[in-house]
Amino acid sequence: MSVLIDPPDWPGPHGMLWSHLVSDSSTEELHAFAALLGVPPRAFDRDHYDVPQTVYDRALELGAEAVSSRELLTRLIASGLRRRKRRP
Repeated sequence: MSVLIDPPDWPGPHGMLWSHLVSDSSTEELHAFAALLGVPPRAFDRDHYDVPQTVYDRALELGAEAVSSRELLTRLIASGLRRRKRRP
């Protein structure tokens, strides 16, 4: 049971860099961790939360595991929790 976070390398709104926050065991674990971190529910996107660089260090303090973006995706897929966008 792990909550994972990749480095804040993704450009996003407000000129900030963003990370992805996922769980490799359950969506419930992910939602609970995001709430503890103070991330609003609107930041959830199918299988992950987009979080600004300003919460990265706090996520680590709360127990998130820092992994590369590739490792995050590999573990998310292996967990069976990956939800891809549907194409029209």
